[in-house]
Amino acid sequence: MNDLPRNFKVVRTDRELEMPQVDARLREAGAQLVLLSDGTPEPVLAREVADADLLLMCYTPVTAAVIAGATRLKAIVKYGVGIDAIDIAAARARGIPVVNVPAYAEETVAEGAFALLMALFKRFKPLQHAMQTEGWAWPEARWLAHDLADKTLGLVGLGRIGHSMARMAGAFRMRVLAYDPHVAADAMPAGVQRCETLDALLQASDALSVHCVLNPQTRHLLGADQLALMKPTAFLVNVSRGEIVDEAALLQALQQQRIAGAALDVYGREPLSRHGHPLSALYAMDNVMLWPHLTFYTQEAMQRLEDQTLARCLEALRGQPVSVASLDPRLRAQTQGVLFVDAKS
Repeated sequence: MNDLPRNFKVVRTDRELEMPQVDARLREAGAQLVLLSDGTPEPVLAREVADADLLLMCYTPVTAAVIAGATRLKAIVKYGVGIDAIDIAAARARGIPVVNVPAYAEETVAEGAFALLMALFKRFKPLQHAMQTEGWAWPEARWLAHDLADKTLGLVGLGRIGHSMARMAGAFRMRVLAYDPHVAADAMPAGVQRCETLDALLQASDALSVHCVLNPQTRHLLGADQLALMKPTAFLVNVSRGEIVDEAALLQALQQQRIAGAALDVYGREPLSRHGHPLSALYAMDNVMLWPHLTFYTQEAMQRLEDQTLARCLEALRGQPVSVASLDPRLRAQTQGVLFVDAKS
């Protein structure tokens, strides 16, 4: 790494998500590496980024105010997929490239989503609780589970993760429907039926799995009116972003038993907590599976994430165009300091 600048500074937020190889390689290359915790206040982040050459972030908001004071910043690297926490317009106005790592965990997250779906259908949470507390469970009506075969899975969003989810569901002989206004009917994968409207998808599905990105158009895409269209026997799985669902409306629907259950890996306010959180009541519900935003977290996916994150960092530090593999139009609108590449690059 002799071609890197001397005495450069890198700020990485969300240090709770460990990136040991990235941190070690940057330090070996001579970086002054500043690690900030989840929930770092905006003024603290702005102060550290003011003289930084590179900003790595995962969840911490990167606001226009933070970007405005960053006089040396060569790139903002999201080590992950979702870019909703970054003020991309502000970065673009300053000519600061923004890049994410879109393809490191699409199969991984789909596996996690499908595992959560199976857990709902098979009543894993209450059965496991019974085994832990009582030692056994006899075949009573309260433990009666459901087959996946011949049920209808509705996908909200049919990107990479949605495609993988559809393939897995097909292997279990589920009928698969999808609503994605950005995917034409002739582009649907084999075995997936396109729904022209979200309402039609909601009314037909025995389980709903959310796989769209969060943006102004999808925020609260699933609100009270939409949840009311779901079957009372239907389940909801969300491994995308918490705010795609109106969480207050979801909590009410679950409390009033207007849907059969939910499995969540993401929340509008993270971390989730047993006390003092708007969704704390979910912990007590046997028909709700709660996961700590870790469906992406496997050895294999993290290795891919670290490899690709480091590659983007080195491009930026060397003054090269930063490789953007995402098809997100917010990233594709960039015109400075980027090179658009295939997702496998």
